[in-house]
Amino acid sequence: MAILEVKNIGKQFDSTMVLNDVSFSLEEGNALAIIGSSGSGKTTLLRCLNFLETPDKGTISVKGETLFDAAMPLKEQEKALRTKRLHFGMVFQSFNLFPQYTALENVMLAEKLLAKERADFKQNKKEIYAKIEEHGIELLAEMGLADRMSHYPHQLSGGQQQRVAIARALALKPDILCFDEPTSALDPELTGEVLKVIRGLAEQKTTMIIVTHEMAFARDVSDQLIFMDDGVIVEQGEPKQVIDHPREERTKQFLTRYAQG
Repeated sequence: MAILEVKNIGKQFDSTMVLNDVSFSLEEGNALAIIGSSGSGKTTLLRCLNFLETPDKGTISVKGETLFDAAMPLKEQEKALRTKRLHFGMVFQSFNLFPQYTALENVMLAEKLLAKERADFKQNKKEIYAKIEEHGIELLAEMGLADRMSHYPHQLSGGQQQRVAIARALALKPDILCFDEPTSALDPELTGEVLKVIRGLAEQKTTMIIVTHEMAFARDVSDQLIFMDDGVIVEQGEPKQVIDHPREERTKQFLTRYAQG
């Protein structure tokens, strides 16, 4: 059974149709790569899935529960919006870490804010925070940052900052982890360390959606691949088939231009 079902998502900014009837599904434990030129709608699609943008049409369902239906009244769409967002973790291009917090504090922040809503928070604050800290330490250790937990973002390399951002996204145990061009802001020598982490998550069967320009990585790590152009899904399927033997002319043109560039 699919963990994610996206049906007929549409999004328009002014007179520009950015997403046009986008539909796909994702199985639990699988990694989906999304490729395409700048402006093809990839990032807008991720933002719609994370409810950072509101689609104009379509539905989004996770684990059989409809989280968004454009046919619903606006108040219904906005109801429990934060709870809906918890199904997704988002790793941005530019890290978006809070500069005033250490790596560990950045990872712990969202869990600590949520903990304050617990009925037993006042009575068990110390124990709850201790567990959150333990979880944060474990996540940063998994990212290879056991010796960087007390460092502030400006004391970390770009690759280290992105790994902190990944740990932060994992902290709330999302159903689906989303990456928006996770290496685009990195120097080439730092790209490998972030891709290694994502590769490890794929091997652990973390359900992921990865918008990327790293074609070889997309082919080798993902279970499913989508090529988008001009707001539509042009081609989707098994990654090696789409990249090595594309069926659609627009896909062939994109991959030819990419190889030449």
